[in-house]
Amino acid sequence: QVQLVESGGGLVQPGGSLTLSCAASGFTFSSYFMSWYRQAPGKGRELVASITYTGDSSNYADSVKGRFTISRDNAKNTVYLQMNTLKVEDTAVYSCYADAPWDSGPGYWGQGTQVTVSS
Repeated sequence: QVQLVESGGGLVQPGGSLTLSCAASGFTFSSYFMSWYRQAPGKGRELVASITYTGDSSNYADSVKGRFTISRDNAKNTVYLQMNTLKVEDTAVYSCYADAPWDSGPGYWGQGTQVTVSS
């Protein structure tokens, strides 16, 4: 029973901060790259950030670089996304994704959590 459950979304004013969590279960969490994606109304899915198995390396979309930080705690099977200096254009549904390395198997998606940045 694979599960990825996001939490921490909500309403925040521009310039504010929010931290998302994604709790994973039912698979070997430490063997998967983890990513955060987002999708705004009328737009395609965008890769926001990704992190390697042990958290030794991370990548970010240019639009969030310097403002967002991805991290993981393998002991808790959880990946986080800290979002600072939020902008209206950050408004989207944010989803967690577990990526099997080298196409060794299927990836897994969470249901997503809504982040709304509005004044």
